[in-house]
Amino acid sequence: MAQWYLYPLLGAAVGVVASFCGLGGGFIMVPVLLLLGFEAQRAVGTTFVMIMLVALSALFAHTRLENVDWRMGLLLGIGGAIGAQLGPALLELVPTNIFKKIFALLLIFVSLRLLLGR
Repeated sequence: MAQWYLYPLLGAAVGVVASFCGLGGGFIMVPVLLLLGFEAQRAVGTTFVMIMLVALSALFAHTRLENVDWRMGLLLGIGGAIGAQLGPALLELVPTNIFKKIFALLLIFVSLRLLLGR
């Protein structure tokens, strides 16, 4: 494990990128934790603690700038909260080496869609 005092710096960097892009940090932090040797299930679960804190902080900042559609956000959030109950159960069935491949393919797919403008 790397020095503990580096983790807040890593979290700050991810927070900047997440609040800038709206990624929630998971697209960045999960791969980083996997590279640090975390099992997939622990990487995802640990990332959600960080995402919660980053999301709340970013929400306050974007609210001050009047960049929040509360109705749409709440509707999406309700659906997301319901769907989020299934994800951890599914993840328990997937070995870390398979998860890494699935996650990498997802990142490649999303990146290509953004890059090619489709």
